[in-house]
Amino acid sequence: MTGVFVFGLGFSGQAFARRASAFSISGTTRSAQTAEALAELGLRALVFDGVRREDDVAQALREAKAFLVAAPPGDSGDPALRVFADDLLSAPRLRRVIYLSTVGVYGGAGGEWIDEGAPTQGASPRVRARLAAEAHWFDFGRAKKIPVDVLRLAGIYGPGRNPLVKLREGASRRIVKPGQAFNRIHVDDIAGVALKLIASDSPGGIWNVADCEPAPPQDVIVYAAALLGIEPPPEEPFATANLTPMQRSFYASNQRISTRKLQRELGYVWTYPTYREGLQACLAAGDGRS
Repeated sequence: MTGVFVFGLGFSGQAFARRASAFSISGTTRSAQTAEALAELGLRALVFDGVRREDDVAQALREAKAFLVAAPPGDSGDPALRVFADDLLSAPRLRRVIYLSTVGVYGGAGGEWIDEGAPTQGASPRVRARLAAEAHWFDFGRAKKIPVDVLRLAGIYGPGRNPLVKLREGASRRIVKPGQAFNRIHVDDIAGVALKLIASDSPGGIWNVADCEPAPPQDVIVYAAALLGIEPPPEEPFATANLTPMQRSFYASNQRISTRKLQRELGYVWTYPTYREGLQACLAAGDGRS
């Protein structure tokens, strides 16, 4: 079986591993305890702290034909490239790299539709780090002469991490900011796009990965509450809501993500085209049970 190495077996990385049954999967995690738990799920998880070069990780990279980077960059840049660049450049089987980034690189956008050609806005250290990592991976692809795909992801949700869970935990708030909308993406569709690219002959590039319906966040909460048969939390006007700076920065985003390229050039068909189908699947999987 083709080997795929997942740098960062977290939420998105594990979702990919679950769906990639046709591949031999290995990857990294930051703790031995998590590695043991993943081993019980049948995953070969290797410990990497983001700093030290580990021989077993380097060997696994040399065996991989594709590399999925699901871990975010740190203060010192992308840890995979910083520590394992030489191993990756010399990896004899490596044919493709897929890097998971974020639509946050486009900035707030003022509610406009955004395609892959839209300008990026490196206003925050976090966004600048993402853009630098994207550029470094494209540089790597040119040096290695292999395709590199950057997947700019909308807000990620899925089993165990979605509005149903927050409603049941009493942690959900219905903040209303007039005119605001943004997209989401179910974690299984991230995996689906990655698998489609691994099987493709695409030359690589930037891909917006989002669902097909940008929506106000309060509408999603109302729908999730209806699925659970409970009343949604009361509306709170954004202007007067008591929010931390981090929470307030979340509501600064107002963008509608175009995925026409994903449809036109890759022919991708969404498993969960809107939040409705995605939340229904999360409910069927047991999320939201009291």
